[in-house]
Amino acid sequence: MRKQDSYLIGLIGSGIGPSLSPPLHEREADELGLRYIYRRWDLDVLGQPAEEIGGLLAAARMADYDGFNITHPCKQVVVEHLDELSPDAAVLGAVNTVVFDGGRAIGHNTDWSGFARNFSRGLPDASLERVVLLGAGGAGAAVAHAMLTLGTGVLRVLDADFRRSAALVESLRARFGADRAETGRLDTVTEALNWSNGVVHATPTGMFAHPGLPVPAEALRPELWVAEVVYRPLDTELVAAARASGCRVLDGGGMAVFQAADSFRLFTGVEPDAERMLRHFAELAGGVHVRA
Repeated sequence: MRKQDSYLIGLIGSGIGPSLSPPLHEREADELGLRYIYRRWDLDVLGQPAEEIGGLLAAARMADYDGFNITHPCKQVVVEHLDELSPDAAVLGAVNTVVFDGGRAIGHNTDWSGFARNFSRGLPDASLERVVLLGAGGAGAAVAHAMLTLGTGVLRVLDADFRRSAALVESLRARFGADRAETGRLDTVTEALNWSNGVVHATPTGMFAHPGLPVPAEALRPELWVAEVVYRPLDTELVAAARASGCRVLDGGGMAVFQAADSFRLFTGVEPDAERMLRHFAELAGGVHVRA
């Protein structure tokens, strides 16, 4: 996107009232001397299903928006409503950033790069021989790509929808090799955790709007590392249970910051200061430290 002096950006998703993306983006823009307005388009407030995202994007274009972040449950359904996909978004079949440029809506995925950077910094020496991924939706597809890119030996994907996890595994095998990914059912999660070195959680469970624990607490053992994608709240029930069990834990805060930094660059053409954004996020999250 060409550089300009002011930007109008939005976020589309369900239950996004607590999202820290608007103040995080706006504060970094202030630091860079940009006029930047970031608005929430909450599907729950609007009374719209995810399938109506095409109409919402059309309305946003008419309102002269420069771009949107896309979150649950729209990361995959938005794809068919876009004019073009970046190579990463095309491979993943999921979009979290839409840039309006020259009358075209272009989809990008910064989730996978944001997660990879956060994981490399937060759990740099974690064993990746056998990893369990919970969730095969838009976030799960991005995390799966990140984990295999980082060198995971075998990734076992579990999802409530077995067909969805099987489709993701098929795609991963085509890109990374037939022996690098396998599927499983959620009712085998305890066995899967016993098999693995670590687990990545990429479902909505644990968000403010979807409280709960995605795995039995007793299945968490000290030898496991646990990486969370959810950051609203930062200390999800999974994060709290994993810490109580003695696991090494990576919360979702760093991913939120790094994917936001990549999106900010796409929206503005200006390089943000990710370290400064980490500090701002910690303040916005109530002083909770985000490992840098």
